[in-house]
Amino acid sequence: MTEAEDRKPQSDEVRSAFTAPQGVAAVDSESSTTSEFAVPRGLDVAVPAADESEGSAFSPPSTYRAREAPPAFTPPTGIPLVSLTKDVPWQDRMRTMLRMPVTERPAPEPVQKPDDSGPAVPRVLDLTLRIGELLLAGGEGAEDVEAAMFAVCRSYGLDRCEPTVTFTLLSISYQPSLVDDPVTASRTVRRRGTDYTRLAAVFRLVQDLSDPETALSLEDAYRRLAEMRRNRHPYPGWVLTSASGLLAGAASVLVGGDIVVFFAAALGAMLGDRLAWLCAGRGLPEFYQFTVAAMPPAAIGVALTVANVDVKASAVITGGLFALLPGRALVAGVQDGLTGFYITAAARLLEVMYFFVGIVAGVLTVLYFGVKFDAQLNPDVALGNSERPLWQIGASVLLSLTFAVLLQQERSTVLLVSLNGGVAWSVYGAMHYVAGISPVASTAIAAGLVGLFGQLLSRYRFASALPYTTAAIGPLLPGSATYFGLLAIAQNEVDKGLVSLATAASLAMAIAIGVNLGSEISRLFLRVPGASAGARRAAKRTRGF
Repeated sequence: MTEAEDRKPQSDEVRSAFTAPQGVAAVDSESSTTSEFAVPRGLDVAVPAADESEGSAFSPPSTYRAREAPPAFTPPTGIPLVSLTKDVPWQDRMRTMLRMPVTERPAPEPVQKPDDSGPAVPRVLDLTLRIGELLLAGGEGAEDVEAAMFAVCRSYGLDRCEPTVTFTLLSISYQPSLVDDPVTASRTVRRRGTDYTRLAAVFRLVQDLSDPETALSLEDAYRRLAEMRRNRHPYPGWVLTSASGLLAGAASVLVGGDIVVFFAAALGAMLGDRLAWLCAGRGLPEFYQFTVAAMPPAAIGVALTVANVDVKASAVITGGLFALLPGRALVAGVQDGLTGFYITAAARLLEVMYFFVGIVAGVLTVLYFGVKFDAQLNPDVALGNSERPLWQIGASVLLSLTFAVLLQQERSTVLLVSLNGGVAWSVYGAMHYVAGISPVASTAIAAGLVGLFGQLLSRYRFASALPYTTAAIGPLLPGSATYFGLLAIAQNEVDKGLVSLATAASLAMAIAIGVNLGSEISRLFLRVPGASAGARRAAKRTRGF
């Protein structure tokens, strides 16, 4: 072989940029490593024994000892164990988990799967969204809706899911693992309806799904959900109209009216209810429905004054306002704000403001014409009468009962919520009329008792707290303060009217905050999942940051 042939490359491998140059010892490619995490030469590394298993990124270092744990690892006291027992209602169990970071949530509970493979993830997410839609449309708080959605997903083994609830949009995302793509689904809530019987049925469905001893397949859950949607309301339309009239009549007696005022207020409320149904059938928004419904009671009160009938016409108008004030939406909005769902709370409170403006427009229109016809309506006359406690307590019980019927509650809950309303008014009357405490403070304490009793009753029955609290706050609604504020504005006394309306707003906020505070206090006496009572996490604290 010639010298030129010796210098000629024999293959493409020789031309590689990674080929060691001449004069450098070649390194065995099978035993070497090019990783930047390679251990330098000269550093001694402890070699694990042959019988030890291969470690992973989640294994503790070899220098770690459980009894001599350094501060960098788990503290000596350990991490509190969260016990999700069946004795605790699913609302508290799921709420506790939602308030925990994902990495600190306990292992999944025994799931319910119809077969080894489990249901399809999109179908589980669809069922979850449909259940959340019914709860949100029924007026349930955003935190309770998220807890229910999380409970449904977890019952079918989807523990790595994150539900999100806003005023009109529900969404849920599930990620099988850190390396898999997440699956996300959403649903828009377009229609809202008040039916607490359906709400209770949804709670029972979620309770059955959360119970590991109840083998409820996905098809059975869909079937029960379809039955809830097909079922009619427990009370027909004429019963609802009659209940609206009785509610207004009871409210008029509550503020000092007599038997004539009772029937006049009842007639005005029933006429307003029928006109509102007529507007709803024609597709008008709820703003105009509230405006139209507020006119007949005010018109009857003004007509009685113009006709010089010796009755308290102001009590007639006030009774009609009690049947229209959106106490349910107000309580839900404040509850969402206090639990950290600020977007949903702002939307709910904006809805309450629109309803209130509609009521103001309807009443002010009638009062304006009444003033033009020289109707003797005096905004300085107080309606409350502290010398009739038995009549007022009876009227408060009747008001709560009719309010429960309007909310389409189950018949088994009507009596309890009526008694709760009577107790609330008794506490308010004792504190305001007898003890001389301000109406705002008296209202807040009475509403707090309503929330406390309602939460305890709901936990005893593993149901929603709304049927036990919403109707019971009816006697505490600021109907008289709202009326006197509108009357003062109609008589060109704007400053006095704004002061009265501000008082009504303060009373409304006292009701909402009192109900929520009572609910939170009730949880102090309940068995909450966790190592101790002090381990319960609060809702989304920011501490101003």
